[in-house]
Amino acid sequence: MKKNKFCQSCGMPLSKDSKGGGTEANGSKSEKYCSYCYERGKFTQPEIKTGKEMQKFCKEMMRKQGFSAFTAWLFTLSIPRLERWKNVY
Repeated sequence: MKKNKFCQSCGMPLSKDSKGGGTEANGSKSEKYCSYCYERGKFTQPEIKTGKEMQKFCKEMMRKQGFSAFTAWLFTLSIPRLERWKNVY
């Protein structure tokens, strides 16, 4: 399995994940997703169905953390092209 540098759901650098990544159902570390998006083999926000919805969610979270609107927009641009969202319309 290919090791990713960024979460394939939200785009966060996996190196910035304080838990070292999400977990699979068997407890092993996910090589694709961060702990904010994926725990115990399931996505933590199942209500988010598209890359655009995840992009909006991430921008809101970043703004709450003090990022400027421009920086939040810039950092979330690639979300719809990540593996989780590639075939979701």
